[in-house]
Amino acid sequence: MKKNLITAAILSCTAMTSFTALADGPNFYGRADLAITNSSEGIATQNQKDGTVIENNFSWLGVKGSEKISDDVEILYQMEFGVSNFDNSGNTFAARNSFLGIKTVAGTALVGRNDTVFKAAEGGFDLFGNSNSDIDLLVVGQNREADGISYYSPKIADLVTLNATYLMDDNHESTSSSMYALSATVGDKAFKTHNFYAAAAYQDGISDVEAYRGVVQAKFGDFIVGGLYQNSKSQKAELAHLEGDSYYVNLAYLMGNLKLKAAYGYDDSGLGKYASRFANDTSSLENMSDFEINQFSVGADYRVSPSTLVYGHYTKYDGDMVLNQTSQSLNDDIVTVGLRYDF
Repeated sequence: MKKNLITAAILSCTAMTSFTALADGPNFYGRADLAITNSSEGIATQNQKDGTVIENNFSWLGVKGSEKISDDVEILYQMEFGVSNFDNSGNTFAARNSFLGIKTVAGTALVGRNDTVFKAAEGGFDLFGNSNSDIDLLVVGQNREADGISYYSPKIADLVTLNATYLMDDNHESTSSSMYALSATVGDKAFKTHNFYAAAAYQDGISDVEAYRGVVQAKFGDFIVGGLYQNSKSQKAELAHLEGDSYYVNLAYLMGNLKLKAAYGYDDSGLGKYASRFANDTSSLENMSDFEINQFSVGADYRVSPSTLVYGHYTKYDGDMVLNQTSQSLNDDIVTVGLRYDF
């Protein structure tokens, strides 16, 4: 009897060891990110309220993993949810990147909800990302889309990747006959294998916007400098007059665990979040013209531990537009102090 029990235990352990060698995960992870913000107008804050508010900067929970089914084929999976139960929004969970995919020597394909390759082309450029100073306040095309297929090539010559996103039209309302994005990246956005990163990207039909962008970023010692340019055009007939350019330049300086950072952005397309929020809803943009806005941001991040980040920044939005034949000022002053914990 004892021998049978011992044999069964050995076989069970062997089976578990064999499976573990082939599988990575499931791994549970998440982020809690809360900030105290004072805003003069509240247009850029997460809850779009002025005065002093607590912002939940896209906290999330997720599970991901992979399993090798042969030497050359690996199955990938991820399910990620935004968590909003820190506030009174009433929406505890929100959809984030969730997909099932396959990785081979020919590249990686993911099916489900994912950042488009046009959005992902930004790399690590956005120094104030996931906050009230994110580039998506001015720049359109920062889409996370469901019912899509994304492809990422292997790194060619340890330098270049070619990528694509295609959206199925079954659950998308669009005036375009096809919805897709293409990108090419060079270098390393994390600056681990190369001290530079560059990307070129194009999208057509996604959110009824045609756009192309270029991104460059480089590290020189303790300095990181970057630039982004984008041209965007609405493909909706009633918003065909919305077309223009966006650009950002930024700078970061590393001092051990402290990162000092600054950014300047400009947009005259009127297709970013700031314009639509000011006009209350997208349909109001039919009556908008002569849009121009500038963004100035300065801030600092301090890495308390590998998992804990304390940050703060000041941002000023300054611009104007004509809405319903009336000139409107686009001004907002924002001060934010926050704490982020990753696990």
